Amino acid sequence: MSRLVSILAAVLTCGVIGLSADLFRRAGLVLYTEQYLAALLTIALPLVYLHVPASGERKRTGPVPWYDLLAAIIAFAVAAYAAVRFPALSELVSRRPWDGLAAAAVLLLLFMEGLRRTSGLPLVITSVGFFCLALIGGLLPGELAARSIPLNRLAYFAVWDSTASLGLPLKIVSTVVVIYALFGNVLFKSGGSSFFTDISMSLMGRRRGGPAKIAILGSSLFGTISGSAVSNVLTVGVVTIPLMKRAGFKPYMAAAVEAAASTGGQLMPPVMGVAAFVMAEFLQVSYATVALAAAIPAILFYVALFIQVDLEAARRNILPMPEDQIPSLSSVLKSGWYFPIPFVVLIYALFWENYEADAAGLLATAAALIFGILVPFKGKRIGIGDVYLMLRDTGLSVLDLFMIGAAAGIIIGTLNYSGLGFSLTLALLQLAGENIWGLLALAAVVSIILGMGMPTVGVYILLATLVAPALIKMNISPMAAHMFIMYYGCLSMITPPVAIASFAAANLAGADPMRTGFEAMRLGWTVFVIPFLFVFSGTLLMQGSPVMIVVDFAAAVAGVWFFSAAIMGYSVRPLGVLSRIYYGVAGIFFVVPLEAFRAGRWMNVAAVCMVAALFAWEQTLRRRARSSAA
Repeated sequence: MSRLVSILAAVLTCGVIGLSADLFRRAGLVLYTEQYLAALLTIALPLVYLHVPASGERKRTGPVPWYDLLAAIIAFAVAAYAAVRFPALSELVSRRPWDGLAAAAVLLLLFMEGLRRTSGLPLVITSVGFFCLALIGGLLPGELAARSIPLNRLAYFAVWDSTASLGLPLKIVSTVVVIYALFGNVLFKSGGSSFFTDISMSLMGRRRGGPAKIAILGSSLFGTISGSAVSNVLTVGVVTIPLMKRAGFKPYMAAAVEAAASTGGQLMPPVMGVAAFVMAEFLQVSYATVALAAAIPAILFYVALFIQVDLEAARRNILPMPEDQIPSLSSVLKSGWYFPIPFVVLIYALFWENYEADAAGLLATAAALIFGILVPFKGKRIGIGDVYLMLRDTGLSVLDLFMIGAAAGIIIGTLNYSGLGFSLTLALLQLAGENIWGLLALAAVVSIILGMGMPTVGVYILLATLVAPALIKMNISPMAAHMFIMYYGCLSMITPPVAIASFAAANLAGADPMRTGFEAMRLGWTVFVIPFLFVFSGTLLMQGSPVMIVVDFAAAVAGVWFFSAAIMGYSVRPLGVLSRIYYGVAGIFFVVPLEAFRAGRWMNVAAVCMVAALFAWEQTLRRRARSSAA
């Protein structure tokens, strides 16, 4: 059975490649997009029941029980029926023939159980909750009132309408997301993670607190491959967390640094998390536009993280790594010189040639595969067997995303069909009193609460459907509104009480999970602050004049340094309470973009004056110290 699972997983990945490269249409197989998606589900849905046990463990260790085998057979038959019959049955939503209704009921049940196994119970409860709300929409009070949809009509719609389970989210998963997962696997199998770790060591190992800086640089580089916080922690943290602990960082601090740095991988272009691809489709813009807008906030996040670990190392006198453990930069570049080339191909295809995200990903994957086959890294090249393993591992790693894509489509479809999406948007506006700050605070809180136990993409899709329209109605630009909710959706990875990335890192470090989560929140403070700023100023999203973008970015970097010093309680020396407040105020005044508020310009001027006064005071202290020494 394990052999069958491996073959099906490889076939699933090959099917996605064929769909992304438009090979089926070129071969003369012209179908509806929904039929292609249903055909992929004929592989993905049975795989869930064959590979993931009912307990929800990531991999089955024993034989497949009869009920899972039966579920896999039924899943294959019903998904195949949907692929064949979609053109006819999708036009009969009002009539709801019995065969379509029966297939819809079975598929919905299989989707929900598959979602529970792969992503956990919270997203299932959320999906079922919105489905039930659509059933009683007409009974809801006040602004929440919508249409009540009969159960048979709603179930039929959720499967056979092109805006529901076979809609946009599943399309993105079935093309773009799987391609980038394959890209990451190709780089990983060819030694890319080792190369990025080595180059991080050679660049940062000789600096104070070097292991923590290695973790930050390595996680940001690897994050451009994976876009997954947990996989980032488990891949890079295995190396960096022990290094940090040996250097003198406390276990919870080492785990928090890795968790925060790995979470930033979902925000770091050119390859961000799954939510970024979904965002591009929601906004009807190219993925390159989203990646460009995300660049400055992501850089500020890593700058703040780097500054904080540097100050922590200075405060605790944590020395650089031993020289004999640091690889030579020239030798690292000589052995893996070709690893940056796929990223160059990706960036060129996205930003200069304006390729679609999946086409650009295919080109980058092809480049990585060619170099991996032709050029050995540390004496090893990619063989035919490795290619098969990459296809298999990719297919198995995205099963949860197929279930999330189907569930997200059901949520979006039911909200739109019943009118609940519009009603909930109006209710949010009313609850916030049509105050933009109140609405932003409400959106932030809802994002964090929904993110407790839910994957970022699930949180983003919900908020993009419910909250983003309300933000846009308050005259916030669509890009800023969607970026705001994506950033707060990412915070679920490090925010207790359910902080998956923090808990994974704490497990590796042998640290207290909750303390690690709160420390990761402290290190990742920019993710809490920066979204509120780019809502009011497009310069932090690369929107506006180049001069203002540069000025606001430079001021934000200065602000990040001062505020980070205030948080860590250390600058050139330990800071007292009043000094920390002074640094914190100066940092806030610097971070605020010039044109964000009426007082923004004066806040920047005040920050410059405060820094000048601080510099003069430091010079006075140094002169007094020299006089005392003399």
